[in-house]
Amino acid sequence: MSAATRTEHDLLGERALPHHAYYGIHTLRALENFPITGTPISHWPDLIVSLAMVKQAAAVTNFKLGLLGEEHLDAIVAACQQVIDGQFHQHFVVDMIQGGAGTSTNMNANEVIANLALELLGQPRGAYHVLHPNQHVNLSQSTNDVYPTALRLATYRAMGGLIAAMDVLKRACRAKSHEFANIIKMGRTQLQDAVPMTLGQEFGTYAVMLGEDQDRLREAAMLMWEINLGATAIGTGINAHPDYAQLACAELCRISGVTLSSSPDLIEATQDVGAFVQLSGVLKRVALKLSKICNDLRLLSSGPRAGFGEINLPPMQAGSSIMPGKINPVIPEVVNQIAFEVLGNDITVSFAAEAGQLQLNAFEPIIGYSLFKSISHLTVGCEVLATRCINGITANQQHLQDTVERSIGLVTALNPYIGYEAATAIAQLALSSGRGVAELVVEQGLMTAGELRQLLQPDQLTRPRPQPLATLT
Repeated sequence: MSAATRTEHDLLGERALPHHAYYGIHTLRALENFPITGTPISHWPDLIVSLAMVKQAAAVTNFKLGLLGEEHLDAIVAACQQVIDGQFHQHFVVDMIQGGAGTSTNMNANEVIANLALELLGQPRGAYHVLHPNQHVNLSQSTNDVYPTALRLATYRAMGGLIAAMDVLKRACRAKSHEFANIIKMGRTQLQDAVPMTLGQEFGTYAVMLGEDQDRLREAAMLMWEINLGATAIGTGINAHPDYAQLACAELCRISGVTLSSSPDLIEATQDVGAFVQLSGVLKRVALKLSKICNDLRLLSSGPRAGFGEINLPPMQAGSSIMPGKINPVIPEVVNQIAFEVLGNDITVSFAAEAGQLQLNAFEPIIGYSLFKSISHLTVGCEVLATRCINGITANQQHLQDTVERSIGLVTALNPYIGYEAATAIAQLALSSGRGVAELVVEQGLMTAGELRQLLQPDQLTRPRPQPLATLT
């Protein structure tokens, strides 16, 4: 051992570690064994904070049960608090995807917290005869209850950010709904002209969709509240005090501020990842809705002269290296791609959930990785879509008015006043002549210009009408 290294041992032998590292030999082996994604667990701060909260709750509980001395308690609690406060995250280095059902993540946490605690006790890193990662930091615990508990707490914490980001996007859509409330346009079904609506109604729909999905996310979040801390290896609670599970859960509630509950059946809870499957499905739902909104935005803004051209997206960057003046809908496109990724992540979670065997699902690392990516990217996607796209959208109002007056779909609105047969004849004539429905109706004396103007008001065309036009004055 040199001044730049220290030596640690495990059941496979001895290894030299960088002296500055707070992690230990188990983490070192995991670094060598799992160079998979290049994404360390520290990439997701909610996971690191949640791990530290679990370890802190365990230490306090073990002290209350007379299993941990006060000196060890104070050092471990203080070390955990440093991590909770955002310090030393760079020492949580193992890859997110790993074999061993999360053991490497748990050991990384045990070793970092142990070495931080040793420093607080005035001891060198690696002096595990004083305070040990397994004997003290991991007391009354197993990876199989620590890791899923931390995943549930971390995903719950991360979901708050997603729900808030969706609120930003929802408010942006609602603001456009108010701004465009009196702009008439043609609604479409199967991309064919249907009946008139307002552009405000179109954007108001997006706000409603987002609000519904926020509710579904809140429901899925509640499933994260049930934890299996105290289950230890397979749910029987071996090596833990009979009161440990309930006390540790209560302590974790206090530390995290989250209303957690201990599962009524820890054996079932240790092997079941159904809550993660449910959450992933809701994230997929959110992604699909966002992608649909972005598809609409790209279609409605297509052109600007040879497409729909109904709205203008704010220009973000030059769109082509060869076509001067071209602007592309890059913000909706990137959100579409986030949605595609989330759909793939959901498939991964589904396969990982199905692959669990007997008393443990060994594939929670890929479940956690997939969920964290989906939540994180959807959060940023909602914020970007709101601030760099929706907020800057403008309407081509005259073009929208012209399309309504020329659209064959207008005859549906005229049907109650000129009759089905006359409306059909007008539609056929408009199609064959290329002329607008409105001008043909006036020309043939089916309605006066004043009556038609009255009908073409948004409040007449876009909601149920309690009386026929003939009675209006």
